[in-house]
Amino acid sequence: MRLLLIALTILFLESCSYSYKHLSNNTHQPKDSFSKYLLNAYKEKADFEAKEMHDWNSAKLYSEKALAAIDGKKIKPQKINFWNIPKEKIDELQISYNNLMQIYNDAIIKDPYNLAIAVSSLDCWSEQQEENWQTWDIDKCKEDFLQSMHAIYNKMKSEEDEIVKKIDKENSETVSVITSNENEKLLQIIYFDFNESKISNVGLEEINFFIKNNQVKIKKYLIVGHADTKGTQEYNYQLSINRALSVKNILIEIGIDENIIKVLGKGENELLIKTSDDVAHPANRRAEISPLN
Repeated sequence: MRLLLIALTILFLESCSYSYKHLSNNTHQPKDSFSKYLLNAYKEKADFEAKEMHDWNSAKLYSEKALAAIDGKKIKPQKINFWNIPKEKIDELQISYNNLMQIYNDAIIKDPYNLAIAVSSLDCWSEQQEENWQTWDIDKCKEDFLQSMHAIYNKMKSEEDEIVKKIDKENSETVSVITSNENEKLLQIIYFDFNESKISNVGLEEINFFIKNNQVKIKKYLIVGHADTKGTQEYNYQLSINRALSVKNILIEIGIDENIIKVLGKGENELLIKTSDDVAHPANRRAEISPLN
């Protein structure tokens, strides 16, 4: 019986390591950028699990995804119910998965690099959360996911702004070129999860960085909260106010005088990404910090 158990263990380890060895020996390069970035992201995680953690089961999963990327498959993260996640952690991961799926197709075109980081980092976050003991790795994968998602949202905003400028230019008989002053260029966007006004750790870091680098330039602050179109207009207006107030509270904690901070809520009236009604788009759930002239 003991010999049988040893033999089965050896067979299991060999089957798990096969994909990793195949990946290590594979010299093919994907044809498109997204697949290339996916390959690099998953190979890095497979190397870590195999060489550092000796976790061949996880190395196998990441290796198989890297190999699939070589074949040009549009890899998505594992669905959250694939993992055995502690009940108190499922909601946060499911929201993150839903947010990613909502922008997946657009992000392949607009920001394939950060999409690949987001996809692989969500798998990493879920895998580490399932093991539920390496808190530093859970935090690292989670932060990588959130930062890549924020980068995608900002990329979408930049492209949306360019589209608006182009339309305005094409529709106007007289075009005036206006050079923005220094204050008008200052803008920090903080993103929120669905139906949330709580600021993530990534959001806190972004606020602190923004204030540290721009406090001497700004005499008064304007914080504008926004919401997507999921839910009633009345509810979304109050949610946008709550998001702006959350940011205001952080500014006060940093040391900004409450008297020089103005808060507004726009509800679903100024969408970053235009959608129809009752659409939960993550890039529209935001608050913006800018100078108040």
